[in-house]
Formats: sequence, C-alpha cells, structure tokens
Amino acid sequence: MHALKTVVVVMGIMLVGGFAALVAVIVGRLSHSSPPRSFTTAIDIPRGARIEAMATGAERLVLDMVLAEGGRQLVVIDLTNGARVGIVELRTTP
Repeated sequence: MHALKTVVVVMGIMLVGGFAALVAVIVGRLSHSSPPRSFTTAIDIPRGARIEAMATGAERLVLDMVLAEGGRQLVVIDLTNGARVGIVELRTTP
C-alpha cells in the first residue's frame, strides 16, 4: 500500500510540473511574438478578370482568377513583401 501511495504522489507531482511547463511555454511564445510587418502594394490583374477565391498558407496568398475570355489562372503572392511569386495558367485538356 505504501508503494501505491508513493506512485500516486510522484505521478501527481509530474502532472502538476508538466502543466506548469506547458503554461510557461505558451506564455513565452505569446510574449515573444513580433507584430506583423505591414506593406503597401498593388496587384495587377488582367482587364475584365475577377477574383473568384483566395487561399493563404506558409506566407503565401493564392488568388484564383477567372479571366475575361473564360480562362483561369492562379496568382501566387509572397505575404512578407507583397511581391508576385508566380502565375499558374489553368487549362482544360482536350
């Protein structure tokens, strides 16, 4: 019975210590977060095109555009500086 009490006490101490470490890591990450960088930029899109959808991920913005002549393209923009990274033309196969 003594061994069981010892195990319960040790596990309780480990649980409290683990929770305290988790809280410390979360507080540390929140306090060291830097404010987002801001920039102003213009994104040129073809005349008559419209942006149908947007998606973000890993410091990238992807614009899904429907062109005036009916085609589609994806424009990839770097969110750290606003520069256009590339264009992907979407074509239908015959």
